[in-house]
Amino acid sequence: MTQQLQDEFDSSVENAEAWMKAIQERLRINDNTKGPRSALEARLRETEKIRALEPEGSLKMDLVLVKADAALRSIGEDKKHEVLSKLKDIKALWEETAIYITHCHSRIEWVWLHWSEYLKAQDEFYTWIHNMRVTLEPDIELQLGLKEKQWQLSHAQVLQNDVLNQSVLLERLLEEAASLFSRIGDPSVDEDAQKKMRVEYEGIRQEAQNRVKLLETITTEHEQYSANVNQFQSWLNGVTERLNCCIGEATKSSAEDKLKALKEIAKDIRSGGKKWKHLENQCAEVIQNTSPLGAARLKDELEELRKALEKLKLLSSEEEERLLKIQQSESAYESQARQLEADIQKLRKDLQRLENDLDPGEGEKTEDEFVILWRKCNATRAALAAEESKIERLKAQLKELLRFSQDVQPHAESVVSAIHQYQSVRGKTSKMSTETETKLRRCFQDPLQSFEQWKPSVQMLLEIPEPELAHIEAALAESSQFKEKLMTLQLKKDLLNNVLGEETAGSLLQEVAEASKEREILHKSLLQSKSKLQNLILQHKNFDAGFAPLQKKLSAIKAKLDLEKEPRPDLLGKKTQLQRLQMIQDDLAELAIHMEEVEKLVQSNTTHRHEMNQLSSDSQALKRSLEMMIQQSEDHVQKHWAYNDKLSDLQQWISVTREKIDSYQDADGEQNTEGRLEDLESWLAEFPDKEIQLHLVEAHGQLVMENSSPEETAHVQAELDQLKESWKSLKEMATGLLKKWQLNRPVADKKKKRAFVDSRWMSRPAFRLFDVDPSHKQEKMGEGQSTSSHLKLLQDFEEWLQGENTKLTKILAGTPSSAEEIKAHQSKLEELQSRVPDGQRLFEDLLHLHPVIGNSEELEDLRYRWMLYKSQLRESVSSLVGDTTQLTKRSGGVCSYLHRVCRAALPLQLLLLLLLLLAFLLPLAEETHSCTLANNFARSFKLMLRYEGPPPT
Repeated sequence: MTQQLQDEFDSSVENAEAWMKAIQERLRINDNTKGPRSALEARLRETEKIRALEPEGSLKMDLVLVKADAALRSIGEDKKHEVLSKLKDIKALWEETAIYITHCHSRIEWVWLHWSEYLKAQDEFYTWIHNMRVTLEPDIELQLGLKEKQWQLSHAQVLQNDVLNQSVLLERLLEEAASLFSRIGDPSVDEDAQKKMRVEYEGIRQEAQNRVKLLETITTEHEQYSANVNQFQSWLNGVTERLNCCIGEATKSSAEDKLKALKEIAKDIRSGGKKWKHLENQCAEVIQNTSPLGAARLKDELEELRKALEKLKLLSSEEEERLLKIQQSESAYESQARQLEADIQKLRKDLQRLENDLDPGEGEKTEDEFVILWRKCNATRAALAAEESKIERLKAQLKELLRFSQDVQPHAESVVSAIHQYQSVRGKTSKMSTETETKLRRCFQDPLQSFEQWKPSVQMLLEIPEPELAHIEAALAESSQFKEKLMTLQLKKDLLNNVLGEETAGSLLQEVAEASKEREILHKSLLQSKSKLQNLILQHKNFDAGFAPLQKKLSAIKAKLDLEKEPRPDLLGKKTQLQRLQMIQDDLAELAIHMEEVEKLVQSNTTHRHEMNQLSSDSQALKRSLEMMIQQSEDHVQKHWAYNDKLSDLQQWISVTREKIDSYQDADGEQNTEGRLEDLESWLAEFPDKEIQLHLVEAHGQLVMENSSPEETAHVQAELDQLKESWKSLKEMATGLLKKWQLNRPVADKKKKRAFVDSRWMSRPAFRLFDVDPSHKQEKMGEGQSTSSHLKLLQDFEEWLQGENTKLTKILAGTPSSAEEIKAHQSKLEELQSRVPDGQRLFEDLLHLHPVIGNSEELEDLRYRWMLYKSQLRESVSSLVGDTTQLTKRSGGVCSYLHRVCRAALPLQLLLLLLLLLAFLLPLAEETHSCTLANNFARSFKLMLRYEGPPPT
């Protein structure tokens, strides 16, 4: 028996060693990254196969360990060393083989992925080269004007910057090619391929630079011409302005000065003709690089300048003739103007004297001074009424001066200034009279207003449980002052009647009497509060005895709170943590009550109050931290509950639906196929809503995993994977059963039902989000500055994704049977795939706007639906390509395939007929009243009641 165990151990060791050496030999053959891409892919598939054999090696090692354990138990001590030595060697060989499998596969897979990424980047680079070459090949178009040339130059500079920025990508691409060439040695990434890429890039860069230089020359030439035109226009405007100054009626210069100025202007006009000739020559050069319409505009602009210059010459000559006539009327005008100025000066002196008399002086005034000032204002009003006739006489003198051609604007301004001064003095008098009366009223009402403002502060002071003694004493002093003011106001009854009137004075005195009564009541309350406060000061001496326990208890609560910051593994742990946090909150509330009791003892002690404030601030900070943790814990528990509820509901619905579909699959016959088909279609109509519920469950699961321990995260992920597998299998069962039943029905009815199911399953709103022009996209991005636009963008993306998913489901619902139908399906899928980059860009914009939009749960749900749609579209495209290949291969041998099927099915049908005959004959040998005949196969051909549900027992 011992020798047999030894032999079995040796045999298992030899088998395991032979298997490991064979695996190492296969790895050595495939451990090479050199060669073309097809060879690398073949090695990658081979290493994947070898990696799949690793469990087989583990089984062989387990067998060796079992055999070794059995042998070690039965052999003597002298042979155990040999068995242990073999066991050690085979373990080392297995460890080396497992490491070699992993390293070889990882190395080949990494090189293959690196090569794929390089090819993708290379395709993008050559696409950019092609697009840029198409952009730069056309000749430069002639532009309309300077702005268009500047736009053209700016566009060329943008292209040049794009080319220069592409150099970084080129260098990175060349580095990747060199690194990849050192590993694979393929000619597609050798130095010649790298040089070719660099040469093509340099050609594009040189062409972009040449275009920019040419456009800069054209734009600079036009800019210089435009600057000269603007300079000439400015000179022309300056000469025109000087001429207008000489021609205008409002100038103060004499006729002789105007004549001298006109001679200088004529000299400048002659020099302007030479400047215009220079512009004409420069314009001819600019026209060569300008479009025909732009050239016509330049010529028209130059002709307008010439006409303006000729017009200046004509106006200058006409003005010289006019100035000779003006000199004759100046002497008569000057005498009347001097008389008008003298009358204006006299009126101003009188107004200034009245204004000086109204000076109220500086500093606060008494009531008697306000009364004197008010009477002075009334006297000034009467004097201003007498001065109004002088104003009318000045207006008449100004009208006489208007007969002359000279400029009367200075005299008119003087008259207007005198009128404004008169109106100013009159307005000032009226304003001062009103202000004086208002101030008198305010002097009488100030004590009442001050008392009304003081009363709420005293009431608030009395409502404080323990006010400061200094505040009470200050309030008592203010109360005494108000008593004196109110008594003084009651003694001025006659003065109030004279200034305010009897009715207003009576109401004011009544208010003063009511205020006096309220003051007496408040004064008594302040005296009572003062006596109570003096008694409380004697009780604030035991602060230290109560402060130390509060500090210790706060430290203990903080230590408990630090222990609760670790995440819990499951829902029960989270609920327990929430209960403990609530207990800590109760302890903190009890501590706050004790703190309030101690705070009553520290009102008058500044040092103790500072310590108590520090302890209170620490307690408040700990309370805020505890409230935040409780809120987070409640949120985590609520999310976990929501996840469990939604998961349980969906699992229950899947289970019930699966039982119903299984019962329909087990049912035979066509007695009630119509009713079962309608029931199945009604269930299928619920699938889109349940699929949305599936996405919501996954979103809730993601939220739960974010706030759980690694163990709970793995458990939730396993539940989600199991749920998706159940959903997928249920959907396949329902779809298969529906197709099976529809094949047994007439063609017209099948089409009708198929259309009904498709319409129920696929009825979703579609929104063509990306079928818009680029200007509309830019407008949408501009409107994204507000929150409402962000929410609209999120809603648009949801509607678009729902519509795209509906289109994909409609395409997948059809079953193409010919090459034309497959091509039509492929074109529709390519159209959907072409809109995926635009959807990705919009989804990235939504991710950037997440702090404005909020609602992370809805965004996570939308992210999952977007990833699911892309994966379904990718799988649909790949599967459609496989169907095309199979259809091509199958079309040639349809007839031979049908012949083989018919030949193989005939014997099988004869055998089934024989078995059916035997089944009919078997019950005849049984007794008539046997229990086996109650519902056996033979009697099941008769009509009977059908029961669909769980067994009755």
